[in-house]
Amino acid sequence: MSSQKVQNIMQQMTIEEKIGQLIQLSADFFQDGQAVITGPMKSSNLTLDTVYTVGSVLGISGAKKVRQIQHDYLKNSRLKVPLLFMADVVHGYQTIFPIPLALGASFNPETMKIASQVAAQESAAGGVHVTFAPMVDLVRDPRWGRVMESTGEDPYLNSVMADASVRGFQGTDLDGQHVAACVKHFAAYGAPEAGREYNTVDISEWRFKEQYLPAYQAAVDAQALLVMTSFNTLFGVPATANQHLMRDILRNELKFDGVLISDWDAIAELINHSVAGDLETAADLALKAGVDIDMMAFAYSKYLKKAASLDQTTADLIDESVTRILELKDKLGLFDDPYRGITEEREQSEIKTSANLTAAQTAAEESIVLLKNQRQTLPLAADTQAALIGPVAETGDLLGSWSWQGKASETESIQSALGAEMPNLKVATGVAYRSLNQKELAAAVTVARQQDVIIVALGLPSSESGEATSLTNIKLPDEQLMLLRKLAQLNKPIISLIISGRPMDLSEVDALSDAVVFAWFPGSRGAKAISNILLGKVNPSGKLPMTFPRSVGQVPIYYNHYRTGRPITNTPEDDENKYQSKYTDQKNSPLYPFGFGLSYAEIKVKDVEIVADQITTDGKLQVNVTLVNQSSRQGKTVIEAYVHQHVSETVRPVKSLVDFDKVTITANSSQKFRISIPCERFAAVHTNLEKYVDAGQYTLMVGLDSENVVAVPFVIK
Repeated sequence: MSSQKVQNIMQQMTIEEKIGQLIQLSADFFQDGQAVITGPMKSSNLTLDTVYTVGSVLGISGAKKVRQIQHDYLKNSRLKVPLLFMADVVHGYQTIFPIPLALGASFNPETMKIASQVAAQESAAGGVHVTFAPMVDLVRDPRWGRVMESTGEDPYLNSVMADASVRGFQGTDLDGQHVAACVKHFAAYGAPEAGREYNTVDISEWRFKEQYLPAYQAAVDAQALLVMTSFNTLFGVPATANQHLMRDILRNELKFDGVLISDWDAIAELINHSVAGDLETAADLALKAGVDIDMMAFAYSKYLKKAASLDQTTADLIDESVTRILELKDKLGLFDDPYRGITEEREQSEIKTSANLTAAQTAAEESIVLLKNQRQTLPLAADTQAALIGPVAETGDLLGSWSWQGKASETESIQSALGAEMPNLKVATGVAYRSLNQKELAAAVTVARQQDVIIVALGLPSSESGEATSLTNIKLPDEQLMLLRKLAQLNKPIISLIISGRPMDLSEVDALSDAVVFAWFPGSRGAKAISNILLGKVNPSGKLPMTFPRSVGQVPIYYNHYRTGRPITNTPEDDENKYQSKYTDQKNSPLYPFGFGLSYAEIKVKDVEIVADQITTDGKLQVNVTLVNQSSRQGKTVIEAYVHQHVSETVRPVKSLVDFDKVTITANSSQKFRISIPCERFAAVHTNLEKYVDAGQYTLMVGLDSENVVAVPFVIK
């Protein structure tokens, strides 16, 4: 039931004013603090008067600018219904945190929550009301550039991080320090065929509900106020026109009652999808699917010409959507204060504070993954004679895609951060990201030859991850691999430091390196975090949220795959038996598995004990896990618990993550930790598409990554 305030406004609105609330415009329509209509925008059935009825705008921030536009808008709006300001605040506003995939690598929901809280606080001070985040799409194909916006390949990890992010953005009461979260992209946007952006998604509804739906459910359960439709098709129908997806699943099954917004121009794209012959038909399909806000397709503005003669069904659907939009504005407190307390003074005092930057650095330190450390090459002593070589050595391009208000030009480089701690550091670029100069290459090799240890800073620029950056080759560029080969010929310890927004084929990098550190795009304080990891001031504790393949030919590769009728046995017999589900030119196994990440501390699982090996469907599995640290260093690690169901109506994954806990274990000690797993986490989706727990035999597997586990049986009665 909507509030009395919303009901009163609805009673006063004309149909034209209602339609206006369904339209979202870009920043182009608002210049110099007021609304404008220019050029081709005149063909969109919009007049200046109409612009003063639209419900929301995207891509505008800054306290002064937002106040000016809101003031001008209200001055010209008959009913004084405030404008909503929305923006892509994905992993930070001006204080940039590691990319979401890196935050997933932290395996720490508190880290995700703090990152979202800081992003909300800063963007709210800058006048933003709604962020288009979190992206909770399950992803298994590193060719797709938007993997960097996700938290990885696992339904449970994604669900935990989705919950933490929504709660961080929105807080408990959505005060002026918080913003509304918009969960995206509904649904299954992260599974495009061939990893190609905007491509078809073709999965069964059973698989969708089994693996892709849980994270959306978690975000909705956390009270996310908006959901965004995805560009892709699902079950044969584009998401933005998919009534089954939006009405039956999102609204009825997930109980979502907030605002549903299209992605950019997605309603108009229904024409390209060939489910609508014109924009007016596309608008009808989207409205019937329950899409409340049309982002920049100008489809709903088609209703303006025939507003007075709309049929009752369409009018009722418009009322339904307008009510939800007004309720959102009410929850944000815009009717009480259209400016939500923003001032230039507040903006200046709350953005890029020392505390926020420290939080971003801590998040980066939690997210960096140590993939290899042969002969304890790391950590380095500060007085080491080290060479820092490579295209990422001297750049501030450490923020990653979707760092809207972040400035690479103001971001400290790895050279600067390491140089401040290592007086004997020498630096040479050697090659650019994708180009090579023989003279510069030779100079870099000369510098490296003079030093005892070589740090090679390699990777991809931020422009090569994010939206519309699909790749067929997920190796480092040839120029960078050539540099690494030249340096390897010097027979000195090599530390490869990789900056990237996606999992990569690092097979050659691994072979040529003594140590491999994967830092993702680590954000505003990423260089300092990298320095602290390399020098051992911080013990690495990140774990991979996605599997890293040996070759792009293995993609998609993920740990929680289903059993086949002819599985490999991981015994010598596999070499003799041709008729198995395997490659003949490469191992099935990944280069680095899901959940993998090393530490400078030597931590191992010593013992796993189930308290009671029989539980009921409404009970909890209590497990004691003993870890031993056989080193003189205190360290963090992640206890990872997986389960396999032996027999089920539908096929089950070889293992599924059901719990994880980031813990600290002191030096030279053995510590016992208790984990408690609700039985509902063992539920499976059955042939009737309902999810419930089966009685029967299960195996619990506990380890510090998904491959090296201790297995113990239990029974659900």
